[in-house]
Amino acid sequence: MKYSKSRLIIVACIIAVPSVSMAAEQREPRADAFRKLIDCRAVQESAARLACYDSQVAALDSAEASNELVIVDQNQIRKTKKTLFGLSLPNLAIFDNDHKSGADGREEITEIETQIKSAYPMRGQSGRWIIVLEDGARWAQAEGRQLAHDPKPGMKIKIRKAAMGSYFANIDGQTAIRMRREN
Repeated sequence: MKYSKSRLIIVACIIAVPSVSMAAEQREPRADAFRKLIDCRAVQESAARLACYDSQVAALDSAEASNELVIVDQNQIRKTKKTLFGLSLPNLAIFDNDHKSGADGREEITEIETQIKSAYPMRGQSGRWIIVLEDGARWAQAEGRQLAHDPKPGMKIKIRKAAMGSYFANIDGQTAIRMRREN
């Protein structure tokens, strides 16, 4: 039996729709301390609602102070994603958000721009460099291409994703070199 391309596309869409809705339903539940605070909204009597809020805010504050609960905002998540750029990590639910742009629905960082903190030649690898960024990330040159100017502290560096899990870096506007994240 032959199927046309349009029929195959329709069948694929029908199969994909339930999996998308199931993924949306599998969102992590709210932390108990936060859920209890939100539940205070349902208390009808004003004095009792205020007492509920006071009690739950104190519990939330205590949980955060003892590191049982961590509260982060989108800017902190974005900053952490940039710090982790180039590392192979498992999918972590803490980095999921509603600003969908990547293929898997998560906001994706595809490049970073920063400055070099330090740079030194690789041992036994003539012309290759180890570059440490301001945030402590260490990148190693993955190819033998020579740079016109040696990397130095304070130089600007732009690192971007390339094909098949590799990365390219432009150091102070020079031609891109292939890099890999070391730490």
